[in-house]
Amino acid sequence: MNQFTLLSQRRFLPFFLTQAFGAFNDNLFKNVLLLFISFSGLYSQEASTALINLAAGLFILPFFLLSPIGGQLADKYEKSALIRKIKLAEIAIMSAGAVALWLNFVPGLLVILFLMGAQSALFGPVKFALMPQHLDEKDLVGGNAVVEMGTFVAILGGTVVAGLLFGTVASAMLVAISVLALSILGYLSSRFIPQAKANDPALIVNWNPLTQLAKTVNNARKDRTIFLSILAISWFWFVGATYLTQLPNFARDYLGGNPQLVTLLLTVFSVGIATGSLICEKLSGGQIELGIIPIGACGISVFGIDLFFASQQVVVEANITVSAFLAQAGNLRMLVDLALVSAFGGVFVVPLNALIQKRSDEKCRAQIIAANNVMNALFMVLSAVAAVLLLNVFDFTILQLFLTLSVANALVAIYVFSQVHEFLLRFVVWLLTHTMYRVSHKDLDNIPQQGAAVLVCNHVSYVDALLIAGSCRRPVRFVMDKNIANMPLAKYVFRWAKTIPICAQGKSPKIYAQAFERISEELAAGELVCIFPEGKLTRTGELNEFKKGIEKIISRNPVPVIPLGLKGVWGSFFSHKKGRAFTTLPSRFWSKVEIIADRAVDPKDVSASRLQEKVGALIEN
Repeated sequence: MNQFTLLSQRRFLPFFLTQAFGAFNDNLFKNVLLLFISFSGLYSQEASTALINLAAGLFILPFFLLSPIGGQLADKYEKSALIRKIKLAEIAIMSAGAVALWLNFVPGLLVILFLMGAQSALFGPVKFALMPQHLDEKDLVGGNAVVEMGTFVAILGGTVVAGLLFGTVASAMLVAISVLALSILGYLSSRFIPQAKANDPALIVNWNPLTQLAKTVNNARKDRTIFLSILAISWFWFVGATYLTQLPNFARDYLGGNPQLVTLLLTVFSVGIATGSLICEKLSGGQIELGIIPIGACGISVFGIDLFFASQQVVVEANITVSAFLAQAGNLRMLVDLALVSAFGGVFVVPLNALIQKRSDEKCRAQIIAANNVMNALFMVLSAVAAVLLLNVFDFTILQLFLTLSVANALVAIYVFSQVHEFLLRFVVWLLTHTMYRVSHKDLDNIPQQGAAVLVCNHVSYVDALLIAGSCRRPVRFVMDKNIANMPLAKYVFRWAKTIPICAQGKSPKIYAQAFERISEELAAGELVCIFPEGKLTRTGELNEFKKGIEKIISRNPVPVIPLGLKGVWGSFFSHKKGRAFTTLPSRFWSKVEIIADRAVDPKDVSASRLQEKVGALIEN
C-alpha cells in the first residue's frame, strides 16, 4: 500500500478533490484578474502595478484576520459539515464573481478576490485538522504528500488555464462558467467527506480577529518544537513565493523573454515540489520521519547555489521557442537545478506538516494550524518586501536574489536544527539505517503510544540506541554507559537524545545516583526509558547476565517493562566480534537487523532473571 491507495478510499478522496478544486479555482480567478489588469489597456503602467499589488494584498489579508477564527470554528464544530458550509459560500462568491467578470467590473473583482481569500483562510485550518482524524499515523505523511502534490498541481493548472482562457474571444463568459463550475464541483465532492467530530465543542469563539490572532500565535509558542516547525514551514513558503514571483522576470531577463518559457519554468517548479512531496512517503518508511528534513534543507541550498552558476551558462536568443531552448544541453542543467530546488522543498515541508498535525494538542489542533497559516502568510508578505528591497534598493539581479536566498536558507536551517536537536538526531539515525543497516521490526506496537514504560534490550554494539531510536515512533531516553555516552562526536548525538549516562556504583557513586534520579524523573514525566541491563557490550555475541538495576528502577517507578531483542548487529563494524569495534573497515553494508518487542511485563512481575529469559528467547527465535 502506498499514498496513491488513499485516492481510492472515501476517507481521503472527497477531501482531496475538495481542496484541489478550491486551489485550482483560487488561482484561476486570481490570475485572470491580474491578466485583465495588466493587458486590458484600461490602466497606465503605474496604475496597473498599483492594482496588482492591491490585489495581492487583498487576497492575503484575510489569512491574518480570519485564520484564527477559522481555527476556533474547526475545533468547535464537526468538520465535514463546516467544510460544506464553506464550499457553499464559495458558490455564492463565485456567482457574484461571474457577474463581475461578465461586466469587466474591476472594483467588484477585487472585492470577490478578498472574499475568496477569506473563504480560503477559513478552509485552511479545518482542512489540515481533519487529516489526522481520518488518517492513521502510517498514512499521515503519504496523505500530506498527496495533498501537497495536488495543491501545487492545482496552482499550476489554475495559472495555465487562466492564460489560455484569457486569450480566447469569449474569455469573460468562459472564465465565469469555469469558476462557477469549479466551486460547484468542490461542494459536491465535500458532501462525500466522512464526519470528523469536533475537538472541543465547549469552545467559546472569540470573534475579535486581533486579540485572537495574538492568542493563536501564543498558543503555538507553548511547544517549542511545534513553533519552530511552523517557522520552518513559513520559511519554505518564503522561498517558494520568491521563486514563483520572480520566475516570469527571470525568463524575461535571462531566457529571451518568450512567455512560453515562463509556463515551462512554472511547470518545472510545480512538478518538482509535487515529486519531492511524493518521494517523502518512500524516504519516511510509512512514518513521520524527521530525519529527512535536513536532507530537504540541504538540497534547497545546494541546488539553489548551482542554479546561480548554471543560469549564467544558458544559451538563448530573443523569443527562443521552448523546443529550441530544451535542445541546448547547458540549459537542461538550469532546469534540473530548478526542479531539484523545488523537489527538496517538498521533502522539507511534508514531514513538518505531518509533525504539527500529529503532535499538536487535539483540543486546539485547528488553532495551531491557523497559527501556521498566519505565519505562512506573513512570510510570503516578507518575501515580497525582501525582493523589493534587494532588487530595487540594493540593485541586486534576480540571480543574485536567488543566490542570497540559497545562502539564507542554509543559515535558517542551521538555526532551526541547532534549536530542535531532534531533527539532527533523526537525520543521523536515518543515515545509519539507510546506509549500513536495513532495519526491520516486529511487534513494536507492544510499546505503548503514551505513558511511561521501560524498554530492556540486549547490548550488541555502539549504535544499538540509534537503531532502536530509529524504529520507535516515540522519543526514548537511553540509559548508557558513560564511556559510550561520552565518545568523541557521538557524545553530541547522545546528548541531543537526552541520554542518561551511568556507571558502576563503585566507580562513581555520584554518577550512579544521578542516573537513577534522572530515570525516575523521566518516568514520572511519562517518558519512555530504555536500559541495557547487561551493563556492557557483549564480546562473544552471547547474552550477558542482567544486572539488578532494573528491579531498583521499577521499585521506585512501577511502570510496564517491554523486553526488546536486537538481532543481526553482531559482526558489524560497531560490534566487538573481531576483538574491538572500529578496528577494521566495514565488511558489509545493508546488514539485516531486526528489532522485536515482547508483550509488556507487569511491574509486580519484574525481575532481572525473568527479563533476561524473555530477551534471550527473542534473539534466539
